[in-house]
Amino acid sequence: MTNALAASDASPDFATARFNMIEGQLRPNQVTDLRILDVMGSLPRELFVPSHLVGVAYLDEDIALMGGRSLMKPMVLARLIQAADIKPTDTVLDLAPATGYSTLVLAALAGRVIAVEPDAVLYAEAEHNIAKYAAGKATVLAGAPVEGCKIHETFDVIFINGSIEFVPQILLDQLAEGGRLVAVMMFHDKPHAAHTGQAAIYRKENGVIAQHMLFNANVRPAPGFTAPRGFVF
Repeated sequence: MTNALAASDASPDFATARFNMIEGQLRPNQVTDLRILDVMGSLPRELFVPSHLVGVAYLDEDIALMGGRSLMKPMVLARLIQAADIKPTDTVLDLAPATGYSTLVLAALAGRVIAVEPDAVLYAEAEHNIAKYAAGKATVLAGAPVEGCKIHETFDVIFINGSIEFVPQILLDQLAEGGRLVAVMMFHDKPHAAHTGQAAIYRKENGVIAQHMLFNANVRPAPGFTAPRGFVF
């Protein structure tokens, strides 16, 4: 997959930008999985953002898409995926992938990826991109990410694009034994205060869910994961 991407879509400017993203953002921030570095160093991120933003596609920041959605900053995406420790035999659920960039990174690592996207326009873009680069390995469905995916019983990994304020029980129920859910959790320190975020991993072992915080992170919200005020998880 990655060799074909490099051959078909690389241009000198974007190839340099990808190299700088790997060497300046990912490697210095403890991304050591060579599989992730390989695919993100080959996958043309500029094709997953609006045409007027291709020049900033590789910056260390979220890239704004339509309807308040975004493409997650490369470093946070890579570190979350690395924490999930995806095996070639794993089935992965990718929630709110927007234009499908995360789905394709995940598809390079896993056996199968199912993505769930709620926005009709972004769904169409993701479907196009997935068909182009990962046909047979990834599928995108229309639906509410907060509900997960009901057509597949359980998943080895659940990846949530964007920050969330709570983890729905229905998603934890969709984790297979030994499964991992990774996301950026946002917390209200006090009313009206700015959010603080931390990447987290949830593991299911012997039917019990354990949560571990990983690193500080602030990314734009994932759709549907805002808790009502007064809600306690």
